[in-house]
Amino acid sequence: MTSVTMTPITDISQLDPDGSYSYADYLTWRFAEYVELIKGRILRKMSAPSELHQQISSDLHGVIWNHLRRKSCRIYAAPFDVRLLRSTGNGDAQVKTVVQPDLCVVCDLAKIDRRGCVGAPDWIIEIVSPGSLVLDTRTKFDLYAENGVREYWIAFPGEQTILAYALATNGDYELTGTYAEPGAMASRTLPELAIDWADIFTEQL
Repeated sequence: MTSVTMTPITDISQLDPDGSYSYADYLTWRFAEYVELIKGRILRKMSAPSELHQQISSDLHGVIWNHLRRKSCRIYAAPFDVRLLRSTGNGDAQVKTVVQPDLCVVCDLAKIDRRGCVGAPDWIIEIVSPGSLVLDTRTKFDLYAENGVREYWIAFPGEQTILAYALATNGDYELTGTYAEPGAMASRTLPELAIDWADIFTEQL
């Protein structure tokens, strides 16, 4: 019997942009560039996060991480693989969606393994970059709702605004907060946590 040798994938250009891939495929790729899979389709990170993007991510991460010390929930920052399992099993060859949210909070730690999170986090925060507006406000908005992410925040650095959404009983997101000025930003996932808007955006003022 003749053995078949698979060509190692060491550059993203070797992948078919119109192809369908699984998490099992994703694990074999050997290029440094970060990509996501959405329902089997490759989503390429267009550019590195800006300094402002990183600042907001770091500030949010710091406030939430400090609050969660010695608590059962944990916060994770990208790059961190989140495997979403809607309509699939959890085997590597079955999983077709792997995303890397800017920040995510997971309270069911049984979902955490050495490769990331298996299933929907409780709370995801995405920080909009110039090239990610449609991705964060439409594609991932729908994807996270479909997969049962209970809370989704979208941060707009240029507007100094965060929109907070929570999953309603009908499976759609409802707007729970528009934060665009100094004051507390309340989380449904962590109701005892109140993030001060000024602690996140004060360096831009």
